[in-house]
Amino acid sequence: MSKTNNPRLPPGQTLTEQLPVLHIGDIPAFDIDTWTFRIFGLVENEIEMKYERFLALPHETIIADFHCVTTWSRFDNVWEGVKTGKIAELARVKPSAKFVMVHCKQGYTTNIRIEEFFEEDVIFARKLDGADLTPEHGFPLRLVVPRLYAWKSAKWVRAVEFMELDSGGFWELRGYHNHGDPWKEERYGTLFKS
Repeated sequence: MSKTNNPRLPPGQTLTEQLPVLHIGDIPAFDIDTWTFRIFGLVENEIEMKYERFLALPHETIIADFHCVTTWSRFDNVWEGVKTGKIAELARVKPSAKFVMVHCKQGYTTNIRIEEFFEEDVIFARKLDGADLTPEHGFPLRLVVPRLYAWKSAKWVRAVEFMELDSGGFWELRGYHNHGDPWKEERYGTLFKS
């Protein structure tokens, strides 16, 4: 890892070419026969799809930097998957939805403001740098939110819930900042109170 004066590197971050592996709990097993992806909450069309249907959705590629709260950053990651805007189109998100809760295997959750969830570079990734995600990096599905610290880029995604009111996710309830902007060094904050 190296320090640099690169304007793409947020304050307090160190540049790396590796993609360190950080997560809570064991790496969950993937079973194509039982895996589902659910979209629910404030939507007109609740959806639950199997892996084959998710694979059939239009896939796109983004190139984005990735910043971890533990102070490392990796530039020019090539993510391939389904953009979050496609999810909005399928589910027809209601105007009353202001927040998103992403639900993952093993009970992990993270909350995101809806306008940030639908930014053009936010994607449900299946691939990284031309290859399928490895299990330790979130295979079969990882949300990638480049503008926020990487704990918002949840691994092993299983569902997206659209909500009117904010609610803290796993790390937000344990003292991480509710928003997580790396440019403002929003690493830690007060405990989220629902």
